[in-house]
Amino acid sequence: MATSTTLGYDDLPALLTLLTGDEKHDWSSLSTLDVLWVLYDRVLRVDPHDSDDPDRDRFLLSKGHGPAAYYAVLGAKGFLDLEDLAGFGGFDSPLGYHPDRMLVPGVEISSGSLGHGLPIAVGRALALDAQGRAAARVVCLVGDAELDEGSNWEAVALAGRLGLASLTAVVVDNHSSTYHWPGGIDARFELEGWSAARVDGRDHDALERAFATTGVRPHVVVAEVAR
Repeated sequence: MATSTTLGYDDLPALLTLLTGDEKHDWSSLSTLDVLWVLYDRVLRVDPHDSDDPDRDRFLLSKGHGPAAYYAVLGAKGFLDLEDLAGFGGFDSPLGYHPDRMLVPGVEISSGSLGHGLPIAVGRALALDAQGRAAARVVCLVGDAELDEGSNWEAVALAGRLGLASLTAVVVDNHSSTYHWPGGIDARFELEGWSAARVDGRDHDALERAFATTGVRPHVVVAEVAR
């Protein structure tokens, strides 16, 4: 079994070359790469050797076209056998075109249906609060185009009204939304009672600072990534 927790950011391109097939969604997936790396390298309290820790942070990938980058980061951080990356999308591979939480270590939800991740994240944050585990952070990654799905805004409104401070959303804004409005993502979240930060989605230090924000409200990080 080949796993590694010593691989770094510079190793990710080589890991990504192991994933082949028409469903890599190169741009959509690669635009999430730096955000995912910063989360798993600097922010999230997760341990590949103790994935059942009830006090761990929870990361939910809602962006349906992001799994290739997600698998590469999970492989670099020791959650996956590196040999599995080469089987991406194969009939007998655990690494499907959308992550399956029953097959992929470290995956919290089976995603793929756009617009479902953030509502699930709200429910997860509420459940952890009810269990007295409000210190466990719930982070959900969505795409800017995915915000065209109305279920997201129902979740945003509810989280804001309830003051779910343990919930963080990160929106990878690669300008692919049909209804893209510069600055509109930040303003909409803030209108619903969230704190918001917009940063360069390739700047690791800026991302880390944005994720460090804590308070009494849910928080959104808008990570802008240009082609």
